[in-house]
Amino acid sequence: MTPILVTGGAGFIGSHTCKALRTAGFDPISYDSLMRGNQEAVQWGALEIGALADGARLREVLTRYRPAAVVHFAAFAYVGESNADPLLYYQNNVGGTVALLDAMRDCGVGKIVFSSSCAVYGVPAIVPIDEDARFAPVNPYGATKMFCEQILKDCAAAFPLNFIALRYFNAAGADPDGDIGECHVPETHAIPLLLEAAAGGRGFTIFGNDYPTADGTCVRDYVHVADLADAHVRALRALLDGADSMALNLGTGRGWSVRELVATVREVTGRDFPVQFGPRRPGDPPALVADPARAREKLGWRPLFSELATQVSHAWAWRQGGGKAWKRMCDSRQSGV
Repeated sequence: MTPILVTGGAGFIGSHTCKALRTAGFDPISYDSLMRGNQEAVQWGALEIGALADGARLREVLTRYRPAAVVHFAAFAYVGESNADPLLYYQNNVGGTVALLDAMRDCGVGKIVFSSSCAVYGVPAIVPIDEDARFAPVNPYGATKMFCEQILKDCAAAFPLNFIALRYFNAAGADPDGDIGECHVPETHAIPLLLEAAAGGRGFTIFGNDYPTADGTCVRDYVHVADLADAHVRALRALLDGADSMALNLGTGRGWSVRELVATVREVTGRDFPVQFGPRRPGDPPALVADPARAREKLGWRPLFSELATQVSHAWAWRQGGGKAWKRMCDSRQSGV
């Protein structure tokens, strides 16, 4: 099997992509510090523990496995935290990417799939958003993704490097087979927070009900994590087949409001829970919806699980039906393992 280095392979999207890579005949090697990843999620391929900024460790791993390419997920991704501690995000996300690219150049690895984000667009002027929309990030997290894409372009012009940057929208769902799912500590994503509310843990707060949308709440494009994993495999294959560098949006092209999300969770779980409204959060765009046409054209990618109810159902099934696996993963994350 062809070895592929997956930085952040113990994370939510990274671990699902490792499963997709193994299913597609690749040998994923997860490189993760486990500061925010889940060791329990590394079930397909080897785990190499190391910091992204540790150039010597990266070179050791790249030299030992000689991967054909890198799939780069490793990054901090909490918007609020990035506002409170921007230097942490620039050091980790941008500095770590520079260290990775430097090690790749030294070790002769010239292909990388980069995990970017719709956060590079900030508050878009036009929705749905295509890849030519202006970059205007409204938080340091989005800015780090913007800078990393520029670094990739500059490096591709300077030495043998081809990249595909995948700008995805709101990752959701869980492995349809129930093997892995989502668990962040602290949890900030809407669907797992709503599922926690449905399970009886607490209520849920909708931040802002006066946005210029149909029902006054924010609208987001939710894309299933298994579909994201499939897109990464397709991007990797494209690079290995000689594709030019490019950036692509990953979304369903359909937006769902927070009120619609709450109603969907109640319907799927069959449970009610209290919902209250809070003030808007700084920098929250009213609507973020992808135009995924270019990903269809370039990769032949079409999401299989585009319905919100399906995404919520998979996440709920993993949390409930795979309760022991969910508890074990979250317990390991809380203990820092």
